[in-house]
Amino acid sequence: MACYPRLIAETRDPGDLQAAFDAVEPLTVGVEEEAMLVDADTLEPLPRAPEVLGRLAGDPRFKLELPAAQLEIVLPPAETVPESLLALALARRDLAAAADGVGRLLAAGAHPLAHPLAALNTSERHAAIAREYGVVAELQGVCALQVHVAVGGHERTLGVYNALRSYLPELAALAANAPYYAGVDTGLASVRPKICDLLPRQGVPPAVASWAELAAAQAWGEAAGVLAVPGRWWWELRPHPLHGTLELRVPDTQSTVADAGAVAAFAHALVAWLAERHDAGDLPDPDPTWRIEENRWQACRHGLDAELADLRTGERASARERLEQRLDELAPVAAGLGCAAPLARARELLRENGAERQRRAGGSREATAQLVEEYLA
Repeated sequence: MACYPRLIAETRDPGDLQAAFDAVEPLTVGVEEEAMLVDADTLEPLPRAPEVLGRLAGDPRFKLELPAAQLEIVLPPAETVPESLLALALARRDLAAAADGVGRLLAAGAHPLAHPLAALNTSERHAAIAREYGVVAELQGVCALQVHVAVGGHERTLGVYNALRSYLPELAALAANAPYYAGVDTGLASVRPKICDLLPRQGVPPAVASWAELAAAQAWGEAAGVLAVPGRWWWELRPHPLHGTLELRVPDTQSTVADAGAVAAFAHALVAWLAERHDAGDLPDPDPTWRIEENRWQACRHGLDAELADLRTGERASARERLEQRLDELAPVAAGLGCAAPLARARELLRENGAERQRRAGGSREATAQLVEEYLA
């Protein structure tokens, strides 16, 4: 199995940045998934994640996040999405076993019933975040599915990064899975992006003209006291300098392993498709950030019912229509990557994604109960 190198703890040198992205095995894929621990009876968030983690005997697949009711699964890179899916299914099973007798687990972009202010973990790192961001840190009780793809080659990676920004709203619409917040239907397909927006460096990332420009941005952030570590470059897409990957941070956590596989396969094939276009000299100049942000809002508000605008002409089309077209374009690429089956599952998500399935359950409490039952489905 491939292993993404941790080449540098911190970097402000363009050459070091480039080396990280040159060193990886191209088109491997890695998955990270956040989930919520809940009381088995009330279904409310249960701030006992450290206790569950303590039962896992230092297993490197699991770690704590900022909310005390949240745990994260961090999987090593794999050659294919099906390999990642098997690892994710096993990790969910093992995490649920560790939680047995403490609570149960659910996976979604936000807990449908939770009070907006979450209890936080108290490690030194988490306490520092709480001190810096105050109540905004307590509001971050949200969960993401993060997909890493190693593009291979620093020039290729940067070209794909700049192009990939334009497709983030499509992925957000497909993966929307947080319509409820504090027991209320928000009217949004996913409330998570708006909660994340309370923090800095969120949403659509800036285009980056060169590795020197990115290194200079990180150096400025360090000097300004806002980037103590590169990991606080929190955009919905980022070049990850520790692993040499592009990390897509857009998707909500998916309720089932099958849905997570569909989203990961879409992301994996999309990156590979753009890499092929880069190699053919077929990538356009980066699109304006504000235009992508308009589509981001549509995806956040309406999910698969969004009207997404062409970033050059302004012509509007439904998210479902655009995603159907995108899946047709990605199908041959997915077959070459060995992820044709999970990408086919994405067509099922087009008929009903997580947000729509939660609403069909009948209300916030019914949706929460459904999410708990789906965790090991």
